[in-house]
Amino acid sequence: MLKYITETADYLISKGFESPELGIILGTGLGKILDDIDIIAEVSYNHIPNFPTATVEFHKGKLIYGTLSGKKVVVMQGRFHIYEGYSLQDVTYPVRVMKQLGIKTLLVSNASGAINSNFKKGELMLIDDHINLQGSSPLAFRGVEQLGERFTDMSAPYDLEINKKFETIAKDKGITLHKGVYASVVGPQLETRAEYRMLKIIGADAVGMSTVPEIIVANHLNLKVAAVSVLTDECDPDNLKPVNISEIIAMAGKAEPQMIALFKELIKTL
Repeated sequence: MLKYITETADYLISKGFESPELGIILGTGLGKILDDIDIIAEVSYNHIPNFPTATVEFHKGKLIYGTLSGKKVVVMQGRFHIYEGYSLQDVTYPVRVMKQLGIKTLLVSNASGAINSNFKKGELMLIDDHINLQGSSPLAFRGVEQLGERFTDMSAPYDLEINKKFETIAKDKGITLHKGVYASVVGPQLETRAEYRMLKIIGADAVGMSTVPEIIVANHLNLKVAAVSVLTDECDPDNLKPVNISEIIAMAGKAEPQMIALFKELIKTL
């Protein structure tokens, strides 16, 4: 894999992706932060050697390089999911490439459903910990030890210092920012009432179909990492109403300005 990663990074460097300081992965309906980036270079995923291609219609497929809040950033506009048929190694390949390009910090966003009944749709949740329910690990392949410690410690996968900064910024700006546990499932179907009850019992505050693989690999690569969820629906099994993806995307878009404000202020402090 190291050969492929080097080949991909060399291609991106030739396109102007020079020494980014941090990476950003944009989740469902969270693309407007690009309006605040002074874009230097961008490349479609399907032009990048060895890169997967986004297959979900509302996930764009571009890697973008530019300046945000005075820092050089590389941004994934659209991510990959195992429900698209990718392996966990495919899903996390871009994280390895961003590390090869030079990033030291990774910021992740996603859209998720609120399991905690005190959390409401349209609010944000800072991920404090997670539960991997995707059935495997992105580190479960032969040769992984060539890229980092096979038995990666996950006692504190989300950077405590960055999380504290996020909480301070949210308080200063009057943004509701819950803190909780994110459960990552395979999808793409949404959960049943019984599954929502199970998730609550095991300690999940929110549920989604992404993020955890990228977090595991970021820790494998010794990157500082933090993640924020936009809560797009409320998952009360006793009062469950049908939800469709267009409503989820609309709710993510509604909460997006608060997410952007958090990210921009945080990046100034890094």
